[in-house]
Amino acid sequence: MRETSVHDAWNTFWERNQAREHNGRGGCLPDGWRGIADTQQRVWQSFSRRLNKGARLLDLATGDGAVLLQIAKVRRDLKLTGVDRAQSLPAAPKGITLQGGVEMEDLPFPDNRFSAVTSQFGFEYGDVTRIAAEIARVLQPGGVLGLVTHRLNGPIVAHNRKRREQIRWAIEKRGLPTQARRSLALRKAGNAAVPLAIEEAPAKGAEVHGEGSAAWEIAEAIRQTLHLGRNDDPERVAAVLDDIEAQAANELGSITSLEAAATVASDADSMIDVLAEAGLKLRDEAMLTDGRSPDPFADYRTYTLAG
Repeated sequence: MRETSVHDAWNTFWERNQAREHNGRGGCLPDGWRGIADTQQRVWQSFSRRLNKGARLLDLATGDGAVLLQIAKVRRDLKLTGVDRAQSLPAAPKGITLQGGVEMEDLPFPDNRFSAVTSQFGFEYGDVTRIAAEIARVLQPGGVLGLVTHRLNGPIVAHNRKRREQIRWAIEKRGLPTQARRSLALRKAGNAAVPLAIEEAPAKGAEVHGEGSAAWEIAEAIRQTLHLGRNDDPERVAAVLDDIEAQAANELGSITSLEAAATVASDADSMIDVLAEAGLKLRDEAMLTDGRSPDPFADYRTYTLAG
């Protein structure tokens, strides 16, 4: 199975998951994600309280506007804008402007437009040198930048690596989509039975990787597709199987992108140097935990643009 490109993976992610929270379980964050989300909320609300009344704030790689939504809860006076490279984004929360199809390396805003810029798991996904220069360009002198970035050895990356193993178990090791397609060919000979390997796969996936794992998820989706499509056109059933496999490939592409971004972000000295060269001076830094595990899930740093 060919993994999708980084760009396609994230663009498709939002098209297919508008009804699902980006920071929900089964996606970017591990079980117990609520503690992570609560920590992120405290960080951004604290950050926003330092801003002047009516300040303009830009959120990079905004996704569904989660960061801006948390800020809006305590600072309704701020003018909040979010941009993301994905063309299709969820509907913007009230009082927030979201704009898709925007690359962080080429922001469609005039110089000195914003008092603050934020990014949660976004900055490190692009060309950080070019993005730093763009942030410095659109920030006002004395403006502030807040970054929450991945840790390569943190629980988010670990969770997604497990997801990758689970997906590959179902798609590659067990070859469930391939087996399911072969069974469709047998229908022409009058055999509409679901193969035993497909019937047993969800239980086996749960046994090996856990209840609710991607292994179980995919296996069960394929099993149900064959059962519900017993009397349907085999070509239509095959199209559903293709869609399941495409979504799996999309998630594998997203995980590859996540690992690459976390590798960039984990080189803290390089990150600080890149931003310093753009005129952004490090002000504060902290490691973020979810209040349960001692292992940090992210780094949080704030910077100030030289006046």
